[in-house]
Amino acid sequence: MAGCHPPNNRVINRNGKVLRMDKISAALVKAQKAFGPALKSSTNPHFKSRYADLAACVEAVIDGLNANGIALMQRTHECETGVIVETILIHESGEQISGGKLHVPASKHDAQGYGSALTYARRYSLMSTTGVAAEDDDGNAARKPQISLQASLAAMEASTSMDALKTAYKAAFQAHGAHEQIEAMKDAMKSKLMEVK
Repeated sequence: MAGCHPPNNRVINRNGKVLRMDKISAALVKAQKAFGPALKSSTNPHFKSRYADLAACVEAVIDGLNANGIALMQRTHECETGVIVETILIHESGEQISGGKLHVPASKHDAQGYGSALTYARRYSLMSTTGVAAEDDDGNAARKPQISLQASLAAMEASTSMDALKTAYKAAFQAHGAHEQIEAMKDAMKSKLMEVK
């Protein structure tokens, strides 16, 4: 059916106006090449699992977006039962792309409940709009062989140089997150290796 779809690189907004998308589309393709994964650097104490927090999600995309003339904006919309967030990418040409509105209900109707819902909505709206995923999903994490804490500590203790310690520490952090014993071992080995110099 001819005439039912707008010409290439154009979108029709709610008012029936045709919007061009040439510049932001090209810039977003370039930006996505620079995106990294959202690193799972936070820990959920209730589920004893790691996740990519909002800061990690923003960090994964912001440099790539800004280097290609794209600003990130997350607009909130009024909602009595929770929060509604809309992630909008705005190109320096004025063209923009919206990721749509995401509603997240508040678990409690107080400041903490709404704050948690807002953070959750911002994180998932951003990841959806930009196409960024966390460093690995739960399925991949389940298939990865897990190294024990003791093995991680032993690898750090066996380090004979600062570079080897850095590598062992990074592997331990990726396997176990921020852990008291790992941090203590890193500090002890750092001191020991500096004495050797």
